[in-house]
Amino acid sequence: MSDTNQTSIKTPFYQYHVDAGARIVEFAGFLMPVQYKGITAEHLAVRENVGLFDLSHMGEFEVSGDNALAFLQKTTTNTVAAIEPGQIQYTCMPYPNGGIVDD
Repeated sequence: MSDTNQTSIKTPFYQYHVDAGARIVEFAGFLMPVQYKGITAEHLAVRENVGLFDLSHMGEFEVSGDNALAFLQKTTTNTVAAIEPGQIQYTCMPYPNGGIVDD
């Protein structure tokens, strides 16, 4: 059973979650899985195998312009120049003192 809203956005993994038996809820405008077989079963599955978390609902931003690459190279911790157009890269944005603004 799903608790859904017609105007909510489906993540790229939405159908996978539904097919896997997830209970779907609206969260920040997205249809997200909140639970599968139960908290205990999920805990044990992660302890014994692996767990994945769908981050499709999290924010993204686009940087453009003549100095976009230089800006990203300076403000993130990965080598952004190594990726091709259309690819993604996990990185973080540190404060000048080394703390992390966000990842």
